[in-house]
Amino acid sequence: MSTRHLIVVGVDGSDGGRRALDWAVREADARGGAVQAVTAWSWDGLEFGPVTATNPNEARERATRMLDDEIRALVARHGSHVPVATEVIEGSPGETLARAARSADLLVLGSHGHSRVRRTVLGSVSEACIRHATCPVVVVPVPAPVRSGAEPVPRG
Repeated sequence: MSTRHLIVVGVDGSDGGRRALDWAVREADARGGAVQAVTAWSWDGLEFGPVTATNPNEARERATRMLDDEIRALVARHGSHVPVATEVIEGSPGETLARAARSADLLVLGSHGHSRVRRTVLGSVSEACIRHATCPVVVVPVPAPVRSGAEPVPRG
């Protein structure tokens, strides 16, 4: 993919991944660039997203379907005027995303993915990307909670 500004975004089917994808598309639109949506998958018999895959082929197929579904939903939300390529890559998310972003201008991630247990045991994907990426990394935060009848709590 050749463009003036390439943004790689990690997509995992979570709300955080969806926020990151939306942010990346808006940023690419503002810069006249393109987005490469990347899903990292692996089969360890433990989990892929919310459902367990029974074999590696099923894990890869689920990852592909999930990414296709996310892109269809993205087009419904934003239209199709920003070029978006997709890639499903076997490997650990942090290393895979950092490697996929080697020639990118920016790597975008959601602040929370699917598995709290895996994030605690294996470390944060965001942290791994920040440590290994060769381009700037944007981590799109979870929106601040809104208290009933009040403005959002400012972060700072």
